[in-house]
Amino acid sequence: MTIKRRPVRATARFFEDLDRQLGAERGPDGQPSTNDFQVFDLFRIVETFATQFEELPELILGRADYRIVIGVGVVVARFAVIGQLAPDGAVELVQLDIDTASGW
Repeated sequence: MTIKRRPVRATARFFEDLDRQLGAERGPDGQPSTNDFQVFDLFRIVETFATQFEELPELILGRADYRIVIGVGVVVARFAVIGQLAPDGAVELVQLDIDTASGW
């Protein structure tokens, strides 16, 4: 049995969201950096979109081209990532929301 694997790419907006929510350096109270998130959480998110896109919940009912992953991170408490199916069959990560209110 072969798992269908979609290419996944993050958009500039996704990285703008990441930069807005996490700093370039670790914070004094243990806040993770953007690099921490990319190393420890982003790879798992990409893998989920790449291998499970069709099984993920639709962001908007009836719009199968937008899916969402909500999860618990390794370095962040919780996150939500929106992926959109592009015309070439790839998944584009278009939005990232990190729960920064939970404390570190």
